[in-house]
Amino acid sequence: MSYINTTNINSWFIIANPTSGNRNFSKLWKEIQQLLKNKNLDYSFAFTQFSKHEIALVQNAIKIGFRNIISVGGDGTLHHVVNGIMTQRYVKTSDITISVIPLGTGNDWVKTYNIPISIKEAIEIIYKKNIITQDIGVLKTVNTVTYFNNVAGLGYDGYVVSKLKSLKKFGGISYLIAGFYGMLFYKKSNFKIIINNKIIETDCLMTVFGICKYSGGGMRFTENIATSSGLLNITIVKNFTFLDLIIHLPKLYSGKIVNHKKVSTYKTNEITIIPKNSKPFIQADGELIGAGNVHVTIIKKAIQFVIR
Repeated sequence: MSYINTTNINSWFIIANPTSGNRNFSKLWKEIQQLLKNKNLDYSFAFTQFSKHEIALVQNAIKIGFRNIISVGGDGTLHHVVNGIMTQRYVKTSDITISVIPLGTGNDWVKTYNIPISIKEAIEIIYKKNIITQDIGVLKTVNTVTYFNNVAGLGYDGYVVSKLKSLKKFGGISYLIAGFYGMLFYKKSNFKIIINNKIIETDCLMTVFGICKYSGGGMRFTENIATSSGLLNITIVKNFTFLDLIIHLPKLYSGKIVNHKKVSTYKTNEITIIPKNSKPFIQADGELIGAGNVHVTIIKKAIQFVIR
């Protein structure tokens, strides 16, 4: 029988990625600790030591009684925390609450909820603990099952993510650099897309599955989002050319790209994509997870999040 410390239930467990972003983590961590102390917030913590370490850390925290998790880092840290919660078997996932102190490069998930890139303001939000229960996506490939809390996709955006690792030293502009690289070198694929029993076959730059608004360092490929509706926001960007992308670059950030004649949008709780002539990269919350065929579903109101 596992030992559950009931004193942990109202405390926070912090999972911090000391390599997130390009800032002085040691200095930031001291600031975080002081601000938490000022708010009399009780917490324990652990630092990640290797890729996906968040999954084991959050599972162990839940096992010993923690129900409130603070993710300190970027979208990747939050993604792995979510996957740790979704794959544990100790409690219902909706019994767990996540807060975020954003220290990453893109910080896309927090943008939907207007959570500021300020440690002091983020901790004020944690202190007030305004909670919503958000949907979580489930992305299945031939070999893996991955959960996502923000935006996932197949094609161009996956290719961009594959190039990001070597560019993150440039900070937020790294997404733009990787995006331009992708415009030059990514080759469109022919996709067979199945939505609501409708089959679409088209040359496709990318297909995006969104729960929230932003990805790729602030780009918007989803519209009219409702993060607890039980529906994925699907955006299919068809036969875009390099010139199309250059001309419409501002629309990628304003969200108006969804109105382009070569873009189609749908809402569904399930989608299957079968690339016909290649195995394009798949990304989830800015993390590269595989390539090839993908089946995506959604779990309604799966995890609680603290928002502004």
